[in-house]
Amino acid sequence: MRWEGPVWDVFTRRILDTGRLPLFCFFVAFILTFLFTRLSVRLIRADRGWILRNVRAGDTHIHHAVFGIILMIVSGIAAFALDDDLTIPYAVAAGLFGTGAALVLDEFALILHLRDVYWSEEGRASVDAVFVAIGVTGLLLLGIRPALFDDVEATGRIRVLLYVLSLVLNLSLAVVCLLKGKIWTGLAGLFLPVLLYVGVLRLARPGSPWTRWFYEPGSRKVRRAVRREQRVRRPLIRAKIRLQELIAGRHGDRSQRKHRDDHERVSGGPRS
Repeated sequence: MRWEGPVWDVFTRRILDTGRLPLFCFFVAFILTFLFTRLSVRLIRADRGWILRNVRAGDTHIHHAVFGIILMIVSGIAAFALDDDLTIPYAVAAGLFGTGAALVLDEFALILHLRDVYWSEEGRASVDAVFVAIGVTGLLLLGIRPALFDDVEATGRIRVLLYVLSLVLNLSLAVVCLLKGKIWTGLAGLFLPVLLYVGVLRLARPGSPWTRWFYEPGSRKVRRAVRREQRVRRPLIRAKIRLQELIAGRHGDRSQRKHRDDHERVSGGPRS
């Protein structure tokens, strides 16, 4: 059977011919696993029938991040052991790694806080981490590489020195953006460095490490940052939360949390 059509032509030109099939398999497996996992846990949370249930070993609840770590280890070892010429097996290993990565990042907040915060407000960090991973992988899949890793013709010491200096400068600016609470600006700036300069020059977000370290409490900078947060960022954050809840379910809902707590008292452990 021969594949034909405009979609296949684009796939061949942008994915197969550029050697991005493993990255494509990782990307697709990551998204599908995340969506399937969220659908499953939302149905479990609502006590509706589903093929999957919470996994337990005696009284111990086994979170799906455990299975993700196992998949990442197995597929990672397989990828290292495979010959680079074995495209299909390498792509399969990349897909398994994407599946494992999605299971782990879906419980990123649990790992970060070392407690079950899956459906609490802190649990939104897991969805943020997944969105970041999807965004970065999507850019790489489109062939947009970080500016830090552009090809360099090392034909002279001055050229190499300038490259190293620009690398250090951009990484430093990205770290400053992250400390100012501008996560998306810092990450996007790795691909478009001008965003790093914009993020560094603008005020830090209230509550960020940069604000705590360098802004006096009640100062003019803090008041401006709070006003900007309320006027600009709050509507964007509300829109982002609505999108997250549409995909991943509602976090921090009191009635659902009470229902979950009642279930835990009956079942003897937290839900996935």
